[in-house]
Amino acid sequence: MKNLIIGIMLLFVAMSTQAQEQKKDKNAKYNVEVNGNCEQCKKRIEKAAFSVSGVKSAEWHIDDHMLHLIINEEKCSVTDVKKAIAKVGHDTEDIKATDEDYEKLHHCCLYERK
Repeated sequence: MKNLIIGIMLLFVAMSTQAQEQKKDKNAKYNVEVNGNCEQCKKRIEKAAFSVSGVKSAEWHIDDHMLHLIINEEKCSVTDVKKAIAKVGHDTEDIKATDEDYEKLHHCCLYERK
């Protein structure tokens, strides 16, 4: 009887240890170039990025125009974030804002388009 109880306890421990295996990391880091000029641009770009479900972190740097992202790849993609940013008037390296969205930017935010 004692051996049976010990056996059941060992089985339970083995099963619970296997169930607690670490899940695959779903979060990924990306750096995206986003055109902009100022603090207003920074707020707008980061707000647009965070509007996409699955964005964990978004920080845009004025000096190098890089947006540092951490996203849950099961919920969104980098392309989803780039589209949201283009919709508020800022170009990324492969998705450009429409002229209409660009022209809605404040005059200090009008960066030189390539």
